[in-house]
Amino acid sequence: MPPVPLPTRRQDLPELAPLIHQALLDPHLTPEQLQEGCDAARQLGMGGLCTSLRHLPMLRERLGAPGATRLIATIAFPFGGLPSELKQAEAEWAAEQGADALDVAPDLAALATGDGNQFAEELATLGAIGLPITVVLDLNRLADDRLELAVEAALDAGVCALQSGPGFGPGVTPAQIQRLRGLCRARCGIKAVGGIQQLETCAALIEAGATALGTSHGPQLLQELRRPSSGGSHGD
Repeated sequence: MPPVPLPTRRQDLPELAPLIHQALLDPHLTPEQLQEGCDAARQLGMGGLCTSLRHLPMLRERLGAPGATRLIATIAFPFGGLPSELKQAEAEWAAEQGADALDVAPDLAALATGDGNQFAEELATLGAIGLPITVVLDLNRLADDRLELAVEAALDAGVCALQSGPGFGPGVTPAQIQRLRGLCRARCGIKAVGGIQQLETCAALIEAGATALGTSHGPQLLQELRRPSSGGSHGD
């Protein structure tokens, strides 16, 4: 697969804010930091605000009525190692608390044994709640055959998007997003996550096919984008 060209000019980036899903998942964040992150996501027009169930009610109240910035709740994050009944309970509770969408860590144990049916059935049951689901994969660890099985099973379950990883370990690469785009064949969105701290990275991932960018650096990226350009490279 050929390398993705690396755009370096700000004008090569599309409207960036709606593509950013600001992550507020660090368990050490203070209430003040959570509120600041929430306010920044709303004021800057980010497309999403991703949080744990622990902070979901407070951020729903802070964010206000559903609008341009979707409130995304993580389910069984990051490893998906919960019985399906508990994932279902988490998802239903998240919906009751005002979540607009779900980032779901799927049944990776089923995937490891090649059981695509169980993998898909769990996702389909969660999808019946009625909220858009993004499935959190791990492109740094999945072998090609397991990745192909995961993508097909997730699409069969009717998910809205696939996520490149949980945000741990090596950063996501344009080549990984290209690979995922080829497997998806435009049947769902692609959320790139992991090591997204510079505008050049955003541009390369979008060029590769990402339709959303999960990062804890959303405000910094948008502030950098709005600074006058000197024509050179830019970023944190």
